[in-house]
Amino acid sequence: MYSGISRRVLLRKTALGGLGLLLLDSSRSAYSYQANEKLNAALIGVGGRGRWFLDTIPRMENVVALCDVDNRKLTEDVEAAESYEYLNKTKPKKYRDFRRMLDEIGNQIDAVIVATPDHTHAVASAAAIKAGKHVFCEKPLTRTVHESRVLRELARKHQVATSMGNQGTASGQFRRALELIRDGTIGQIKDVHVWNNGGGADRKKSPGQEPVPAYLDWDLWLGPAAFRPYHREWMRRNLWRDFGTCQLGNWASHTANLAFMALKVHELWLANPSKERNAIIGVEAKCSGINRLSFPRWEVIQWQLPARAEFPPITFTWHNGPAPGSRDLLEGLLGDGLDWGDKKEKKWADHAGAIIVGTKGRIHTTGHNATFRLLPELKFAGVDKDRPLKVDRSRGHERDWFIACRGGKPAWANFDYASALNEFLMLGNVATQFEGQLEFDPVAMKIVNNTQADALLRSEYRMGWSL
Repeated sequence: MYSGISRRVLLRKTALGGLGLLLLDSSRSAYSYQANEKLNAALIGVGGRGRWFLDTIPRMENVVALCDVDNRKLTEDVEAAESYEYLNKTKPKKYRDFRRMLDEIGNQIDAVIVATPDHTHAVASAAAIKAGKHVFCEKPLTRTVHESRVLRELARKHQVATSMGNQGTASGQFRRALELIRDGTIGQIKDVHVWNNGGGADRKKSPGQEPVPAYLDWDLWLGPAAFRPYHREWMRRNLWRDFGTCQLGNWASHTANLAFMALKVHELWLANPSKERNAIIGVEAKCSGINRLSFPRWEVIQWQLPARAEFPPITFTWHNGPAPGSRDLLEGLLGDGLDWGDKKEKKWADHAGAIIVGTKGRIHTTGHNATFRLLPELKFAGVDKDRPLKVDRSRGHERDWFIACRGGKPAWANFDYASALNEFLMLGNVATQFEGQLEFDPVAMKIVNNTQADALLRSEYRMGWSL
């Protein structure tokens, strides 16, 4: 089709320029790209959240490879997938190890979607980026702060299209709320409160040992984590710090997203040569108790954010689980009650959310930030809330990324942005393991006042695994 350039190279290079145009480095000549040609995608992780991608992505693009450490997911789940008729046409090759997949058929893959447990997001995404593949990684981006930073730098180096899976970003109401915040509709923002009623498991001891099921490759499931004997409880990732991120990763990736983006918090991660020193973020946690194996039953975490762009300093507060006083505070800001399962009225709407507090009013969003209301409601009755009036509308969260893969605009949740959001959130998981305020330099990626806490920004990988 194209003389002297493969389809994979073509798609990778178009990600650097405009949709439909390729500039070759050597000859500077231009070719027209067929925008309706389907990409070849690989899915890493097809169970759990990965099942959603298994059902939907084959309807959008060609799925040429499936990878999962659980053979049941590669057989039973695939055969039961809603998109099985599409998969039957492309007949994707099946793998247990994503490294082997990339080695054997990497030249047939344009883009990779990662939906594994949290502790293997980084290694799978990094391997795909290094192989020159565009990457979509489910939330949370990574389990540690350092892993997020590595993915950001790799994506910049290899110039691939990226996105994290916080799908509320694509909502018309999300983008309209962003405009209203930046336009000053609710005045100067004073505080942001984000909540989830789930809490942590607060497990005090490791589980025992069970025989490894024949369908599971336990060593591959562990990935970079330290080896331990198999027990099914380890696979409930958000019970354990070694494998999960609890509600900060599971939900705040969605729920804190609007305020973080609209208030340009991510700009604190950008170096500013004109400043004598980098801006420092303060973070302090109160929780049910320090637990380095599992997550606290409840936590209240506060980030003190310095001024950035046109915005003054601000406080972000995360309320998780039955934290003393949190529900009363949130209901006072809302002006009405929350149903956390005790009222049996609207638990799904109320179990997570955010309140962005301004000097003229408040914005209350649901857990995915996909819908919102302005408070007091009578004051803002005439304000259009359904779709953005100035910023780009979304074609759909995954479709926006596929457009970027073809050379279109970067997805809003690309790793330059998503890495900062995830570092911010994972810093909270570090804070719940220490007393007192931690001081974090986001440009240098360093906790400057506590060497023990700074060490927890990273994790040791076992032999055979690396970024």
